[in-house]
Parts: sequence; C-alpha cells; structure tokens
Amino acid sequence: MRITGGDARGITLKLPPRGEIRPATDYTREAVFASIGALTAGARVLDLFAGTGAYGLEAFSRGADEIWFVEKNPAAAGVIQTNAAAVLRSALGARAPLGTVAAAPSPFRFITADACRWTAPAGTAFDLQFLDPPWALWERAGTALLDAAAARAAAGDAARIIAEHPGGWTPSVPAGWRVLRLLGKGRNQPAATLLARLGG
Repeated sequence: MRITGGDARGITLKLPPRGEIRPATDYTREAVFASIGALTAGARVLDLFAGTGAYGLEAFSRGADEIWFVEKNPAAAGVIQTNAAAVLRSALGARAPLGTVAAAPSPFRFITADACRWTAPAGTAFDLQFLDPPWALWERAGTALLDAAAARAAAGDAARIIAEHPGGWTPSVPAGWRVLRLLGKGRNQPAATLLARLGG
C-alpha cells in the first residue's frame, strides 16, 4: 500500500498490527483522485474513519494544505502519525529549498475520536471530505454520516464528499447535493461515490 501520486508518490504506508481496518486500495484512491483533479490543490481535507490515513495523506501529497484525521482505534491513530511523518518528509523535501523543511508548520491535525459522534469546531468547513467507515455502518448510519458531511462542507461549488462503500450500495444523497460520479468494479467490491452540490 503506497501513495499513488504527487510529491510523496511511492511512499509505503504502514498498516495497524491489529483491528478491523480495511484500508482504501491503491486502485480506488487513484481513481478517486483522478476524478477530483485540481480541486485537491490548497484544500482543507477531512479524512473521517481515517484508518491508515491513506486518503488524507494522498491529498496532501497532491497539494492539499491542511488535513484533519479522525480515527478512534488507538493503534490505527498511532500508525496514521507514523505514516504522516514519512509523507511529510518526502513531500516537503520535494517542495521546499534545502534547510527549510524543519521550520515548516505541520499541515496535519490528529483526532482520536469516534467519527460517528465527532463534530467539527464551529466555523470549520472542509473542501474535501473522505468517509471510509466499516461497511456495515453505511446501512445503519449512512444517511446521518452524509448529512453531517454536507453540513460541514465549505461554501461554493468546488466542495466534494467522497464516500467509499461496497459496490451495490446506494447512498442517500443529502438535500442540495447530487452524485457526481460512481467509481467501482461491482457488487461487494470497493466502490466510491463522489458527491457535489447541485450545480457544482
């Protein structure tokens, strides 16, 4: 499992030693980011149910400015920080003049919390949101998860919500939003739905 594009391309991501973590595959992430395109540059990103941090770290490698990771599993939360350190060194080393990397502020915020109950601080909005929960949660709480994502989305037509789920599952689209694209191979295989505002 690795970063598939951007300044940290090729960096290998570690996996938690235990726990029910189903990381987003390289293939799925590559397809998602090809669909997002230039919207990643300069974005504030939320990686919810972050697992290994793969979505958020991929976004940073491809030019996002600020990444928030929310993950309740302590082992996974530790792995996210390890992965983030490796990606940060690689990406900033590619971007910054020699000798300036150590002074750069961290673009990452790590939050150990239940993503189903976590709420963003007042006034905080996100350009890109990645939701990759255990698949069973989509059946139980999918509508609530997507409605909450819509509520914390940044203003404007460029905001995107990306939901990774089993193929064959149909999301409940929040009011004022639409399915922009569905990526996936088939029923019960990894799939991703990209949501945009109506008109976006």
